[in-house]
Amino acid sequence: MIQTLIIIAAIYLAALVILSLLTRQKEKSTSNYLLAGSKVGSVLGMFTFAATLFSTFTLIGMPDFFRTHGVGSWIFLAFSDTAMVFLIVWLGLYVRKKARVNNFKGMSGLMAQCFQSKFAGYVTFIGAFIFLTPYVSIQIRGIAIFLHATFPDTLPVWGWASLMILVMLLYSETGGLKAIIYSDMLQGILLLIVICVIGYNCLSYFGNMEAMFEQVEKTKSELLSVPGPQGLFTPQFLFASFLAIIMIPFTQPQVATRIIIMKDNNSLFRMAIGVGFFAIVIILPTMLIGMYGAVKYPDLSTADFISKVIIDDQTQSIAAFAIIGLIAAAISTSDSQIFALGGELRSLLDGEDKQMLKITRIGIVFFALVALVFSLISSDQLVLLARTSFAGTALMAPMIFTGIFLRKHTGKVMPYATSFSMFVFILSLLGVIPSFYFGIRLDLLLFTFVSATGILNALLNKEKEPVYQV
Repeated sequence: MIQTLIIIAAIYLAALVILSLLTRQKEKSTSNYLLAGSKVGSVLGMFTFAATLFSTFTLIGMPDFFRTHGVGSWIFLAFSDTAMVFLIVWLGLYVRKKARVNNFKGMSGLMAQCFQSKFAGYVTFIGAFIFLTPYVSIQIRGIAIFLHATFPDTLPVWGWASLMILVMLLYSETGGLKAIIYSDMLQGILLLIVICVIGYNCLSYFGNMEAMFEQVEKTKSELLSVPGPQGLFTPQFLFASFLAIIMIPFTQPQVATRIIIMKDNNSLFRMAIGVGFFAIVIILPTMLIGMYGAVKYPDLSTADFISKVIIDDQTQSIAAFAIIGLIAAAISTSDSQIFALGGELRSLLDGEDKQMLKITRIGIVFFALVALVFSLISSDQLVLLARTSFAGTALMAPMIFTGIFLRKHTGKVMPYATSFSMFVFILSLLGVIPSFYFGIRLDLLLFTFVSATGILNALLNKEKEPVYQV
């Protein structure tokens, strides 16, 4: 397998180098370096959006999540992703129009303009930085622990993580967002093929779907119902997760940017529908892999389970493609998010474009190093870390929607309410304060508080009609 792996890795790296050189711009500007010229078509848009959204935790985290918590994971992710696609179609037009009017460079800069307050921009940037860092880190950590478990005598976990960061920085710093988008397309296609093949092989172990569920029921029947063996999938957890996931396109800058850079509205609609189809196709095999693991490897650690199901139980060629697919997914998603943080920083800077881009590129290196450090100290619960990231950024949604749908000069009430809510949520994550009050999850209470503040703010500004009518 090593020889096959080296050949596939060499081909993939060569493709990255070629794409990076082809997309390199002699004269870099904000538009072509950070926003890929804002002329992305529907097919390329679908793959870059999907690759950014479905990454390492899809092939490593989601099968283990199904194996541990059961079929409720489908409700947690697949249903929420479908609703997210509807929200993209419904609200994408408003966001794109607002972005064009305000010369979009990043969501942080857009919020600063909408509220006529730098503080609103700082809240958006800091929120994205704090809650995206764990999400970037789980991509890096997930692959690092997997590669260390698969090749224990090659490099330590920190060595694999550092190597990934280096490749990521070289690629994104050279080609900008356009290079990342083409990388996303390669990664999305590779990940989709690999995960479908492995899912099919896992189903073939049982013979058919009915036989698989019969075996799972004999092994642990709680996996086939909610709230699952560990009681995770309560109505509150599912509803809070639903809110967190559907807000991703508007609260996480790496995803919001991909909505805005679509070349026209028809491309946006086709992209959204394609992402919905991609979500269903890619999540179903993770369920099959998880149920296979629940029967065959119920007591193994996450790293050992993934190593068994992806390496030991597959042919050498499939195993080699799976390893490259996992590495590609981690690099693609991580550099998208780190690059997006650079774009958010740029959107808050005032000055000559070339000089500000230099500062931005230095910022991208800093964000990458922070993500590397966090990846070495974070836990192995990849999906729950991702969900925490989604919940944190979701708290910014009411402020962002207020800024988009109301005219300028909406005041500082929403930025203050949002920053307060994020601070309280962070305290709960650190264990300083409880995560439940009156039997209700704190993230739900905070989201309700910020939403109510946004509605009140809208009513007080009701004489100001919405900026756009669709």
